[in-house]
Amino acid sequence: MADPVLVTDHDGVRTVRMNRPEKKNALTQPMYAAMTAALGEAQGNGAIRCLMIAGGPGAFCAGSDIGDFQKRAEGGLEPVTIGFLHALARNQKPLVAAVDGLAVGIGTTMLLHCDHVVASAGTMLSTPFVKLGLIPEAASSLLAPLRLGHARAFALLVMGRPLSADEAKTAGLVNTVVDSAAVEDTALKAAHEIAALPAGAVALARRLMRGSLDDVTARIDTEATHFQERLKSAEASAAFAAFFARKK
Repeated sequence: MADPVLVTDHDGVRTVRMNRPEKKNALTQPMYAAMTAALGEAQGNGAIRCLMIAGGPGAFCAGSDIGDFQKRAEGGLEPVTIGFLHALARNQKPLVAAVDGLAVGIGTTMLLHCDHVVASAGTMLSTPFVKLGLIPEAASSLLAPLRLGHARAFALLVMGRPLSADEAKTAGLVNTVVDSAAVEDTALKAAHEIAALPAGAVALARRLMRGSLDDVTARIDTEATHFQERLKSAEASAAFAAFFARKK
């Protein structure tokens, strides 16, 4: 059985690939832990000049595994997810994303922490948190209005309306839209371009552009508290019951 997260280093670029195609790269707690470790180890590794997060053909990430939500609601699962979100927010290396196809929940909100995003023309971003009786996470309630404007952010995060690749590019969330077959090469080319720049200057410029991260990490924690509360709510229970009934 293949590892659900693959980490490869080449020419200064570390690629962290979600590799659970049978579940459209829905993230489990072990996958979150593996990605957190890959990001964390890169911070003190001078040979790594840029990071790239990738999925697979047709599915970047379907969000968190729905079964994990149910376990968290029952209080039986350690919220490793929060560690990953903090690792994303505190990451000091330039971060590129190669996105093809489905990007749901965390598959969309993690892009708010990326510096350069390449998406396929068929990519669709969506965050159905509220429809499940939950709230947005990954500091998206703070970052999305700043990046997209309140109107677009509300439609995406609260109303659950999907955002196409072209719409995401217009909104400033995606840099480049290409054919599906070209996503990986285009993103990797950008990552190597970044890796070839003077690392110290890149790090300082990126840090200045991002500003203080205290507000971001504080929002992650605030959202997490409310998210856990919402998992136990009647609204979420009803939404998940309806979801699992449809899956049968």
